[in-house]
Amino acid sequence: MTRFVIVGALLACAACGVVLAVLTSPWWWAAAGPLVAVALTGVHDLVQRRHSVLRNYPVLGHLRFLLEALRPELQQYFVERNYDGRPFDRDTRSIVYERAKGVAAEEPFGSERDMDNRGYEFLVPSMAPAPVPKEPPRVRVGGPDCTQPYDMALLNVSAMSFGSLSAHAIVALNTGAARGGFAHDTGEGGLSDHHLRPGGDLVWEIGTGYFGCRTRDGAFDPEQFAEKAAHPAVRCVSLKLSQGAKPGIGGVLPGSKVNAEIASVRGVPQGETVISPPYHRVFSTPRELVRFLARMRDLAHGKPVGFKLCPGSRTQFLAVCKAMAAEGITPDFIIVDGAEGGTGAAPLEFADHLGMPLTDGLITVHSALTGAGLRDRIRIGASGKVATGSDIVKRLAMGADYTNAARAMMFAVGCIQAQRCHTNRCPTGVTTVDPRRARALDIGDKSARVTRFQQATVQSALQIMAAMGVRDAADLGPHLVRRREDNGRFRSYAELYDWLSPGELLAAPPETWAADWHAADPDSFVPMTGAFGSRGPGNRRDATYRPRQRGHPDRDQSQDGNADHGRHT
Repeated sequence: MTRFVIVGALLACAACGVVLAVLTSPWWWAAAGPLVAVALTGVHDLVQRRHSVLRNYPVLGHLRFLLEALRPELQQYFVERNYDGRPFDRDTRSIVYERAKGVAAEEPFGSERDMDNRGYEFLVPSMAPAPVPKEPPRVRVGGPDCTQPYDMALLNVSAMSFGSLSAHAIVALNTGAARGGFAHDTGEGGLSDHHLRPGGDLVWEIGTGYFGCRTRDGAFDPEQFAEKAAHPAVRCVSLKLSQGAKPGIGGVLPGSKVNAEIASVRGVPQGETVISPPYHRVFSTPRELVRFLARMRDLAHGKPVGFKLCPGSRTQFLAVCKAMAAEGITPDFIIVDGAEGGTGAAPLEFADHLGMPLTDGLITVHSALTGAGLRDRIRIGASGKVATGSDIVKRLAMGADYTNAARAMMFAVGCIQAQRCHTNRCPTGVTTVDPRRARALDIGDKSARVTRFQQATVQSALQIMAAMGVRDAADLGPHLVRRREDNGRFRSYAELYDWLSPGELLAAPPETWAADWHAADPDSFVPMTGAFGSRGPGNRRDATYRPRQRGHPDRDQSQDGNADHGRHT
């Protein structure tokens, strides 16, 4: 009953204001106008049936929606601490901004992190540090069937499509990559002029929608693919099986973002929401997958070809390994995307609950390839919350050959983690096709920031490796990464995970891998015996780390050694 009294009082006040404005002085409209607006809002709130809060609390209920809208900004700027924000904490965002601007990224007075908490990790420093290399190493990508290998940088731009990102952002990223000599993954949204014009090296990603190389009915078009893959800027081709933000479902580009240019690049109708299928039409079994990869490499004139996935089932990936061995076909690279990755908008349940985190996925893929005797033919890229030099070093130690960054590169071009990427209302012009918003992103300034961020971050990684006594990135191993456990002890990643020696699965699979290995079927993604990858805490064993090459002695507790893994040139 009170709500009707309140609205009635507002109407009465508004009526009085109108009468005074009409009968006495027009200046009363200054008060009458707002009162009329508030009174009409109250009446609308009472009669509408969509929001219970507004029916019970007319006018005042809008304050709840206002605070809800402002909550992310209030949380980010006033509530969260420097080191506990999500998805990226303020410390991480700040170090990216500072390096992108060319500002020193040092902090005074020590770390704010609680190093006594379970799960705290550190990299093992050496009592005999090594000199920092004068030039950053490159990673040769190209297996025995590749005729145009590519030397990859340690940090590159990860997959982000034109359409998801603005044209200004794409040009800034590619220009920065061209200046810095690192690669730029196009994402699955097609190969646009904005990717090609600046001249940066490209990894052309092909997703389930086959954008840029599709027929009218959405099938793969080999002639279009071959023509575009021949472009000199396209240095590698990547087939996207899944991505960390949403493994198992296809990407979605709202129709409001599909303007004439994007429709032309993707080969889709203008103004219609573009939904990529969750599965590929060109293969349905592991064996068909590896055969299609070989076909892509032939169509791409021998350029490196690989695939990207967010792992989930160890058995399914082992099935792909068996198919590679049976067919004698291997990709030149595999990009492992962690479940914590996520530039693309995704259902919350998928983002929170599907797929392996990068650490587990990366170690699974590296160990499976090693155990199947395939690791020396395939390079591994790691993608998922890579933003700092220590992130690069950790991923190299866990089995990667190089890393890719998406959101960190977005920070470098001005992203403020507003998390409005899917709304077309990005406040900094990074993830929008609205030309009025995109014009805020100055290409000249932001491209220079991309270059500075990549170079400073790689330099930081090299300095960290030197402090660890490592002269070559190939000498990094899981024994150099330690994690605090419940009992107050630190254990290395060499002890926490299974590390297979080359060919071990072919000779005598260890107990913790045997069921998955025997269940893996090269002719089906469905396990033969119903075993599905990791089966819980009992699926781990204490093991001494064994290096990736045959004949090299165990070096679990040593920090030196000169193993040449053939990864870096």
